[in-house]
Amino acid sequence: MTRATTVRAVLAAAVLLVSVLITLTMSPRLGLDLQGGTRMVLQAQDSATAKADRESTDRTLEVLRRRIDSLGVSEPTLTRSGEDRIIVELPDVQDPRKAAEVVGRTAQLSFHAVRGQGTEQQKGKATGLTLPDEDGRLLALGPARLTGAGVKDAGASFDAQQGAGWTVALDFHKGAGRDWTRLTGEAACHPAQDERRRVAIVLDDQVISSPQVAPSVGCDVGLPSGSTQITGSFGADEARDLALLIKGGALPLPVEIVEQRTVGPTLGAAAIDASARAALIGAAATALFITFVYRLFGALAATALAAYGVISYAALVALGVTLTLPGLAGFVLAIGMAVDANVLVFERAREEYAERSGRSLRSAMTAGFRNAWSAVADSNVTTLIAAGLLFFLGSGPVKGFGVTLAIGVLASMFSALVIARALTEIASRSRFVGDYRGVNGIARPGRVRTWLARRDPQLFRSPRRWLLISTALIAVAVLGIVVRGVNLGVEFTGGRLVEYSTSRPVDVETARTVLAGAGFGDAEVTTAGAGDLSVRTGDLDNHEEHALRAALAEEGGQTTKVRDELIGPSLGDELRRNALIALAVAVAVQLAYLAVRFRWTFALASVAALVHDVILLVGAFAWLGRTVDGIFLAALLTVIGYSVNDSVVVFDRVRELWAKARRASVSTIANRAVLQTVPRTVNTGMGALFILAALAVLGGDSLEDFALALLIGICVGTYSSVLTAVPVALTLEKRAKTPPPARKRASGRTSGAGAKRRDPRDNGARV
Repeated sequence: MTRATTVRAVLAAAVLLVSVLITLTMSPRLGLDLQGGTRMVLQAQDSATAKADRESTDRTLEVLRRRIDSLGVSEPTLTRSGEDRIIVELPDVQDPRKAAEVVGRTAQLSFHAVRGQGTEQQKGKATGLTLPDEDGRLLALGPARLTGAGVKDAGASFDAQQGAGWTVALDFHKGAGRDWTRLTGEAACHPAQDERRRVAIVLDDQVISSPQVAPSVGCDVGLPSGSTQITGSFGADEARDLALLIKGGALPLPVEIVEQRTVGPTLGAAAIDASARAALIGAAATALFITFVYRLFGALAATALAAYGVISYAALVALGVTLTLPGLAGFVLAIGMAVDANVLVFERAREEYAERSGRSLRSAMTAGFRNAWSAVADSNVTTLIAAGLLFFLGSGPVKGFGVTLAIGVLASMFSALVIARALTEIASRSRFVGDYRGVNGIARPGRVRTWLARRDPQLFRSPRRWLLISTALIAVAVLGIVVRGVNLGVEFTGGRLVEYSTSRPVDVETARTVLAGAGFGDAEVTTAGAGDLSVRTGDLDNHEEHALRAALAEEGGQTTKVRDELIGPSLGDELRRNALIALAVAVAVQLAYLAVRFRWTFALASVAALVHDVILLVGAFAWLGRTVDGIFLAALLTVIGYSVNDSVVVFDRVRELWAKARRASVSTIANRAVLQTVPRTVNTGMGALFILAALAVLGGDSLEDFALALLIGICVGTYSSVLTAVPVALTLEKRAKTPPPARKRASGRTSGAGAKRRDPRDNGARV
């Protein structure tokens, strides 16, 4: 083996060993839909400055959402119930009491001047605020000079140099910073050790710190913003919680926890088992298909795909990422990209082997990896850009999707470019593998490629024909959206939450089946307390609620309604707005990246294909009357990544061929590029379709819409990357003044124009 192959093999073995150890020794964090978790009902209270109405409760909900995200709880669900209640669902929370304490605290932070020492007689009077300091001594405080709303950032750190222990550093906004400087400047006008030289920092009517202004600070000079630290006798956890509370923002309204309970999973055990079986069957079918097409090298790629599953799972477990159904959508796309990278390499190796007679299998595989690198890198980078922006700009399920997608993409690149390459390089050195074409799977061109070479169809003689077809499809989709309307799920519209107590125990799976048979297939059923059932649906009038209760009574006997509430959408206005902003920014950044890496015409064409896919998928669900909910959102994000990935592969080949024949027409180049990439597109799409078909058939009702959305999206994305993106690019190129791309000189070649890379086993001697 060469040194590079040895390094890859050792690295792959080390990563796999660590991943297996993590898999065997650590347990995953499952989300509320897979395992259950904690549900809290918060009651908003009127305050001196705000009334607990619908608007102020929605603002409180968004602050709570930011605070819970800061606590590290992945993919929480928050909904408004009625005018002044908030339902919080926290998946896989290890310490519900601590979470309830942190979530429920109002974090009303204020900064006060100290007027002097207080007395017990002053505590009950309205002359001012009198509170004990950290040591229990009473302080008479002036009115609040600034509040926590003026704090820009807060962070906990350990101060070992000054011996202050754990501290919380504060940074103020510009206006609040001036108020802070003025407050500390006034305190500095009093002599040292005077109580009035102190500034009291009050959190929820409790003095958490009342430091003296340093003697070096002059009268009316004060401390600048950014140099303030809250010191006290708190430990690491207390300091971090305090920083999170301050940074998360003060609640517009105080809240009281009126109910807290542990709930069962939204998806039952049968649905989870069915999903696991479907995933295994689909992955096995994909592995068999790749093995059938590429023989031995396909089997090695399937082995690398199994290694991808172990590595990505171990990474999620080690990082403590919560596994939920929307998050698992990222893995579907990453599995497709892992297969895609191997298919790209194998197809390029087939081309190299066929074009240069006498070339060894090993050199063909090396050339395949080298030539496919740019397409693999560009498609993965664009996906990572989208995943990163969704994580940093999104929240809740959008953030979870970004995390799992990024981890899956990185693991897929490692499995394809390190593990699969090490295995194929070792196999290609065998004389038996190289001599028998039926064994290696590379020496034969493949049926799709052979058929295309024989027929040689001219797809782009009239690009406008394809654009008219795409426009017609978009018109049909828009018509469905307008005429049929989009059936928004409970996450977007809100709905009704009803809790029932039955005289006979009814398990969740049975309840779901009974309600689906009664026409309530979209109802979400969970356990709630001691055998009670919680049913969440969309718009439900009293007559329909009676029918729902009657359906449950057939199985559970006497059924009593325990609670009945109207609830707001869990995907709130801010969450939906942030998701749209994250998506728009991701598309803009991808557009800029593709314009730099390719051409602006190719970048616009890729985005046009992306928009085409989104409209068609939404329109298809509108015509079918399917629910557009959080699961559909995850599927839509997956389709967007798949669409960009497909377009990048096609345009990478256009760029390569055009650089070699700069005088040829771009339509001819595009036709050749598409015909050369069609085998890759067909084989990659078939691999993904096996998994999705298994999920659609075996995954049950909970995964049916998810699999259907991805099936439609992948078919539409495969079509648009060829017959929408390329015609758009050709149309734009007619008006573009940009010259054809320059041919890049590959590394390791001589300076001659026709120099070829020498086989590593060739010493150059000739007779």
